[in-house]
Amino acid sequence: MEEWIISAIWMKGLHEIFQTALAEKLIERRIQLDHLKNTGREVIIAILPMTAVIFVLQFTVIWLPAEMFLQFLIGVVMVGLGLFLFLIGVDIGMIPVGEMIGSALSRLGKAGLVILFSVILGIASTVAEPDVIVLASQVDMVTGGAIPKSVLIFTVALGVGIFVGLAILRILLNIPITYLLIGGYSLILILSFFTPTEFVPVALDSGGVTTGPMTVPFIMALGLGVASVLSGKSASSDGFGLVALASVGPVIAVLLLGVMYS
Repeated sequence: MEEWIISAIWMKGLHEIFQTALAEKLIERRIQLDHLKNTGREVIIAILPMTAVIFVLQFTVIWLPAEMFLQFLIGVVMVGLGLFLFLIGVDIGMIPVGEMIGSALSRLGKAGLVILFSVILGIASTVAEPDVIVLASQVDMVTGGAIPKSVLIFTVALGVGIFVGLAILRILLNIPITYLLIGGYSLILILSFFTPTEFVPVALDSGGVTTGPMTVPFIMALGLGVASVLSGKSASSDGFGLVALASVGPVIAVLLLGVMYS
């Protein structure tokens, strides 16, 4: 009789554990599905306005050939699917890894290594940034190779990397971001007087393309990871601002490239 009671209690316990695990799994699956739905909605909202504008222009003003308009529609579908997969990859991979790397580097207790790896990661993420590649390709084509694609990409990436390192140094030394921004934009203003005029717009555009979907999530996550570990630091106030500083770096770097070309 006692063995039967023990077996019943044991089976009941297993049943409760199974039900709890199943409920947690269902909740986790529901959260994942909701996240996928929200991401899909964001992608649609992102591409719908431009698609609608092209539709209106197509049947009122431009009247593109049917073949070209069909290519546009196929491109819209491909962009939507690609952006959806990219955003999912950013959420499940790049952002968590960026935060973990920032936290792990901070725990080393060596400021030099933290800054060095931050510079390297800033360069690596920028080289892979699609917007930077597009800009470099356009500049290379328009200038007839006078500003090579590879040179511009490396210059922009180096500028981002250096200023990501400065941003991490700002967190370590608790330097107000205002000082760095004032100094950076003052240097941009000064360099613009000594740089060939054709380099100035390219330099300013270089600062914009670095705030793309590849660089921003990783750099922000890296800064938040570093700020969250350091004692006495607030991740909400010190972890942000890296993107602002990172967008200053490539402008200065391309302006300096122009000075060297002149």
